[in-house]
Amino acid sequence: MVKRRSAILVLEDGRTFHGESYGSVGETFGEAVFNTGMTGYQETLTDPSYHRQVVVQTAPHIGNTGVNGEDDESDRIWVAGYVVRDPARIGSNWRATGGLEDRLGVEGVVGIAGVDTRALTRHLRERGAMRVGISSVEDDPRALLERVRQSPQMVGADLSAEVSTAAPYVVEAEGEHRYTVAALDLGIKRNVPRRLAARGVTTHVLPAGSTIDDLLATGADAVFFSPGPGDPATADGPVALAREVLSRRIPLFGICFGSQILGRALGFGTYKLGYGHRGINQPVLDRATGKVEVTSHNHGFAVAWPGRGDGPAGAVVPDQVIETEFGGVQVSHVCLNDNVVEGLRAVDVPAFTVQYHPEAAAGPHDADYLFDRFAELIEGRGPDGQPGAGRNHSEGRTNA
Repeated sequence: MVKRRSAILVLEDGRTFHGESYGSVGETFGEAVFNTGMTGYQETLTDPSYHRQVVVQTAPHIGNTGVNGEDDESDRIWVAGYVVRDPARIGSNWRATGGLEDRLGVEGVVGIAGVDTRALTRHLRERGAMRVGISSVEDDPRALLERVRQSPQMVGADLSAEVSTAAPYVVEAEGEHRYTVAALDLGIKRNVPRRLAARGVTTHVLPAGSTIDDLLATGADAVFFSPGPGDPATADGPVALAREVLSRRIPLFGICFGSQILGRALGFGTYKLGYGHRGINQPVLDRATGKVEVTSHNHGFAVAWPGRGDGPAGAVVPDQVIETEFGGVQVSHVCLNDNVVEGLRAVDVPAFTVQYHPEAAAGPHDADYLFDRFAELIEGRGPDGQPGAGRNHSEGRTNA
């Protein structure tokens, strides 16, 4: 049995919660966000998009299945801190290689247990995501609050380079090789190249600071912009790169942070959501098919659609096309909880995005078909299966 110490959690508005240390003893700061998933805590912890965020698990029982060597989405835990209500005393699963709390301790992740996570989640939902501190070495909430308010905010945070790969690497296609994709790593998860590999795609994963020449040197048939952490308004380098890709008419697919980058490249703005979308039970409408998908989300920013301001209020006009420098653009997916734009489709260049996670490990898998759409886009059909530029983009490269 792990011997725990008393711990406190203090939000930047002064709301304080008391509990016990969980994981490493110490002190940590970040943006407090909540995740509504009832499974997949290991994938959550190792998702680079949670860099500099303190994750509150709304499900009360965490750690029941321990941890294993197969489910990590990266090579380390990225969350800045971890908040749970009732941690498992014993983890039990045939795949388990250890306990969650031990893993947190080994990697120096400061957490807190015994917290009323329902009350904390309701507070964040009403007041919005905000800075937070967790400490098992400080017992004065006022002193910790002062340090919380001195910690950096998420707005204006440029974080993708901090989580990106230091050197390029390749994930080979499974079975017969069909296409080559250059993936810009802004915080990529391992399941992205796995889902592409299952479709015969060899993926070259490149650092966040890569240039158009770096992408083209891979011989890529298409480009992928990955998920990642931080404020998309700071990502001027990736935005410029996306514009280069669009101008050369190279097929492009972006997920989450990558979707926001493409939105900016097309001329749209981005804004911070009140408390974000994080969990594996978010309903999204695919406007091309009319199908409602249950999807995995992890984003705190969104693309601002013209006429709606910096917020989701109001419905997207069906079939509305906004003209941009790169031709027409439509909203392809919408979140049914709050009308947030969840995907974009370019009409005149081979590009589309979704702001959620079709690569979701731990599920759900309703949106896995989007990787098929990407393959169709590369083959020469648009993201809705209609004729598009696809692999016939060499002229665009030459004339760019």
